[in-house]
Amino acid sequence: MPEIATEWQRFEQLSAAKLYELLRFRQGIFVVEQGSPYPDLDGLDQSAWHLLLRVDGTLAGYSRLIPPPVRIGRVAVAAPLRGRGLGRRLMEEALLFCRAQYLGVPVGLTAQAHLAPFYRGFGFEPIGEPFNEFGVAHVEMKLLHT
Repeated sequence: MPEIATEWQRFEQLSAAKLYELLRFRQGIFVVEQGSPYPDLDGLDQSAWHLLLRVDGTLAGYSRLIPPPVRIGRVAVAAPLRGRGLGRRLMEEALLFCRAQYLGVPVGLTAQAHLAPFYRGFGFEPIGEPFNEFGVAHVEMKLLHT
């Protein structure tokens, strides 16, 4: 059974090596794998909480949480490890953190449209029509019950 560990880090807590690791991870999935040249370095990482999920010590999943208004974003799992519940684990950790740190504060996210059913499973609902963001269909979603 693989060892799964999660850790929350503020931007200023990230070592140069960890920051490079997570940025490379995100780029590999969102830019390279999905063929979407978008500005990943959007100026929001400095104020965000970063959730790193490791499987046997290797970065296998990532998400970030931007403080109020609370937004969950950049939810990603390494391609070879998808379908094993790691995305669910990331979302569960993120929502637990939201309840502990930001109780009663609305939580939103922008989902790739094909993943809307996944986020609905956590209580998120679309709040608008799908839109194109750098060649990928997305939909804005809001958590109905915090």
